Amino acid sequence: MSNTGVQVPLADQSVGGKLINIDNGGTLTDICVIDGQKLYRTKTVTTPYDLSKCLMDGLAKVAIEIYGKPDLLALLLSTEYIRYSTTQGTNALVERKGPRLGLVIAGNLSAAAIRGTGGQAELFDVLVGPRVQTLDFALEESALEAATVRAMTALSSAGANRVIVAIGGSGHEVAEARLKRLLLRKFPPHMLGAIPILYSHEIVADVDDVRRTWTSLFNAFLHPAMERFLYNAEHKLRAYRIRNPLLIFRNDGYAARVSKTAAVKTYSSGPRGGAEGARVLSDHYKFPRLLSIDIGGTTTDISLVENGVVRSHRRGLIEGVETSFPLCDVVSSGVGGSSIIRVRDGEIKVGPDSVGGLPGPACFGLGGKEATMTDGFLVSGLLDPATFFGGEMKIDRERAEAAIREAVAGPLGLSTDQAVGAMEDAWVGKVADSIRAYGGVAEDTVLAAFGGAGPFAVCRIAEQVGIDRVFIPGLAPVFSAFGLAFSDIAHEYAAPLHGRDAADVAACREALLERARRGMFAEGAALEECRIDEALTLTDASGEQVIPFSGDVLPAGLPAEARVSLAMTVVKPIAKPRLTSQFGARTGDAKAAGRRRVLLAGAWRDLPLYRVEDLAPGVGAEGPAVLEEAFFTCRIDAGWRFQINDAGDISLVRHPNGAAAR
Repeated sequence: MSNTGVQVPLADQSVGGKLINIDNGGTLTDICVIDGQKLYRTKTVTTPYDLSKCLMDGLAKVAIEIYGKPDLLALLLSTEYIRYSTTQGTNALVERKGPRLGLVIAGNLSAAAIRGTGGQAELFDVLVGPRVQTLDFALEESALEAATVRAMTALSSAGANRVIVAIGGSGHEVAEARLKRLLLRKFPPHMLGAIPILYSHEIVADVDDVRRTWTSLFNAFLHPAMERFLYNAEHKLRAYRIRNPLLIFRNDGYAARVSKTAAVKTYSSGPRGGAEGARVLSDHYKFPRLLSIDIGGTTTDISLVENGVVRSHRRGLIEGVETSFPLCDVVSSGVGGSSIIRVRDGEIKVGPDSVGGLPGPACFGLGGKEATMTDGFLVSGLLDPATFFGGEMKIDRERAEAAIREAVAGPLGLSTDQAVGAMEDAWVGKVADSIRAYGGVAEDTVLAAFGGAGPFAVCRIAEQVGIDRVFIPGLAPVFSAFGLAFSDIAHEYAAPLHGRDAADVAACREALLERARRGMFAEGAALEECRIDEALTLTDASGEQVIPFSGDVLPAGLPAEARVSLAMTVVKPIAKPRLTSQFGARTGDAKAAGRRRVLLAGAWRDLPLYRVEDLAPGVGAEGPAVLEEAFFTCRIDAGWRFQINDAGDISLVRHPNGAAAR
């Protein structure tokens, strides 16, 4: 089955070139190219040993679809913007693979306050551990200088290869700048073996000392993995003389060039791409509440759009630890198509570890011997070896059966058919449990399912959580990559107000505008081309409050004890697609392309097979049935009916008295 370019109902962007969007996942890398009203998409296996390889391989594949040959030069010279997201930094944190951090603190900060308790303490022990040095700023200059040298020597001897400096208190910016001057004299960065030193006030302007310190720690930990790959990718793309620098999509829904992106903002940026696409769909189709499950090979990423707004945290959480930046409320559960399924203590366990793209599920024939749900769906007949992955990857049913017998059927004393049914029960149950834990299900909730594994058993998942309407985007297999296309270039600047009269506000604003002017110039934009949104952040004993703001006079009645900061979000709009598709009246029944023998509720049944590419807009059909396109397969269970529109978007509705498939 071909994955050639297709006409999609998009408004003409009037762009000077193509838009390329790339989502680099742990198992597969997705690429989506928008050229006017034509869209090309492809997937390639992620190569963890060299991430730039799967990037360039994917671009070469899509160039073949466009030009008939892997003409990267023609593709990249005709491209206006390349937006990119990756989970590699996130994976580094999950796997705890990163630099050994050292921490220098002073002022009112203490290691105990930063370490905290519970999971935060455990994370601190992994990232920093005993590599903490405390300085006394009451010392005279010569004594402070000697103490600082001893502290850095101790951290280096303890194995720290990246150091964060964080000083607590209202004057932390001045104090950290003072320490920076001292350290530059004693440890000049041009010397061999110099250890990178990061200062918390340069990462973010946040009056909460502990939160600012954690944000700096996360940024320092994520930085090396992101830096190595992203700069390598950008250098390879620059060799083709791309028009604009590579743009990195961030968790806040905006994008920026590599050199202007803090590593911490790339955390979970791939799933945010899916959330951004869901936001656009929610607005376009007028869904008041759209709950999304993006199921890939390794994780299920859950997010929610309510009344056109992606649910986010003003102070985003990373592994339960509060950070200074806003982050999308995406929860990742360790269950995907490549999650390892095994038996422990007589029960089936799904994930959280995954075989990824290499070696992959047993059926891939690349050396993997663990059982996965992809193997289960193949053995159940849902997947066809001849059409899987657009016909580009041959999968082996015998290898899948052998893995399932070894890992599940044998230990539980089940037949292969029974083991496959039990695997699906456990897999669907874990996804459903993750949705229930996330929350957000209400009477008007629509469940959007995308990612390569999202549509597989979405009817069962929806039934288990009490949702009667499902939406599968026509671009479901590459939907997170498609979602990147709706981002603009933006940066946020913030600083504390040192007074509350108009002159203080004007001075703070002018300083922020100057930073913004320099920052956007580096993005190739004049400040006059940008939209500027301002807000005040109030912090006191009762918590934090954000207030939209304009003008020079602060609102009346601000708490006298509150610390006030001015924040400025500067946005440079860039080209993005606009949807035009809609669902209309049902135009008739879909015509089946054939039948497929599928294991359903413990019995083998011949189900009608519908190929998405062959269906006319407006047609639909009742389940049970199989719905298949180049890169995804969906089993439509009894009691459900689907309808497709001109964009290939699929609406699934459960009858009020619909019966479950099993």
